[in-house]
Amino acid sequence: MQVLLPPGWPRPKGYANGVAARGRMVFVAGMIGWDAQGEFQTDDLVGQVRQALQNIVDVLCEGGARPEHIVRMTWYITDRDEYVASYPEIGKAFRELIGSFNAAMTAVEVAALVEHRAKVEIEVTAVVPD
Repeated sequence: MQVLLPPGWPRPKGYANGVAARGRMVFVAGMIGWDAQGEFQTDDLVGQVRQALQNIVDVLCEGGARPEHIVRMTWYITDRDEYVASYPEIGKAFRELIGSFNAAMTAVEVAALVEHRAKVEIEVTAVVPD
């Protein structure tokens, strides 16, 4: 995987502007903050992010991929202000479960997610090197 940073651009904090990779692609559908039985254990945003990230790790593993193979993440959040205020705790959970911040990332505030209690949904593309 190669992180793409045009000359003269500052390094983004918490993500990459772009990533180039070659290999077998693994696509993970939007994961929300419920457990393997489809039950929410918390309504706390950070708790839901932690669970969604764990769900991503579990699906990646099933596909023969690991967190370091993630090249793209899209986050859908229902409350921008709560998300921004939670950066430190979200960053901690991210580092513990995913590791590095080399994925190209997008975060979008949405009015609601399909699951009523969901506060975050994260989809991922990973590339397992040849």
